[in-house]
Amino acid sequence: MTAALQDLIALLDLESIEVNIFRGTNSAEIRQRVFGGQVAAQALIAAGRTVERGQVHSLHSYFLRPGDPNVPILYEVDRIRDGRSFITRRVVAIQHGKAIFNLQCSFHVAEDGLEHQVTMPEVPDPDTVPTVAERLEPYRDELHAWFFDRPRPIDQRFVGRLPWIRNEAETDPSQRLWLRADGELPDDPLLHAAVVCYASDMTLYESILNPHHVRWDDESFMGASLDHCMWFHRPFRADDWLLLDEESPAAAGARGVARGLLFTRAGELVCSMVQEGLLRVRAHAAPTVSGSGSRSAAGA
Repeated sequence: MTAALQDLIALLDLESIEVNIFRGTNSAEIRQRVFGGQVAAQALIAAGRTVERGQVHSLHSYFLRPGDPNVPILYEVDRIRDGRSFITRRVVAIQHGKAIFNLQCSFHVAEDGLEHQVTMPEVPDPDTVPTVAERLEPYRDELHAWFFDRPRPIDQRFVGRLPWIRNEAETDPSQRLWLRADGELPDDPLLHAAVVCYASDMTLYESILNPHHVRWDDESFMGASLDHCMWFHRPFRADDWLLLDEESPAAAGARGVARGLLFTRAGELVCSMVQEGLLRVRAHAAPTVSGSGSRSAAGA
């Protein structure tokens, strides 16, 4: 297990400070905002800590305010329902006395039923696809040092273009990548779901930007994740290779939508996801290159 993955697991190991109240720390990585995937994953862990049976099968969440990376986050869990088959939880993440994130999730006791799925796209094997570090190296003079120095608990292998590199010929609002935790995880299904939740917020938004030739770190552009939804269909391991197939069907009214399908290496569809993001263009602002401003929490 890499040090970056150890740090992520530590972030997801919340402190229980009272019944239904948990405290989470933040990454030591320098950011202007807390990474939205971290808040979503921590909120999912908080909910799961109050559930005695069943596995998470869906979550629906809203990013309300930018998270302050300099103070801990409190997670208050509301035990809405404990049914025979389904358990529902609501989680509010709080900083400075205000809600910054809201999550509602449902857990399901496993049972058999009808099954079908779409077919996984044909893509190169992940072992043949270069790492992000290898792909970024030719752009060291163009990109901020943050892109090269930041810890990477998730091993990502992009099939095709990198989302952070401008390419005037690229207009397709989609992307595909292999991903997995960069090391072996403990056998805890909730942790594996939380790691995938964390990883999913790293790339969905970029598929919305692909046709527009902008990056979220341009001063002429303001972007933020607004909401994030996931449905977990089958058991999986986040430390095995998973293919994330993403596309953005629409952008309008300063908002865009991205959706993704997550497949195992064997072709099983294990998760579906949707995210809406803010797409705001600022007039007369010069572009810049800066990696430290996370766009993953709304604050508009």
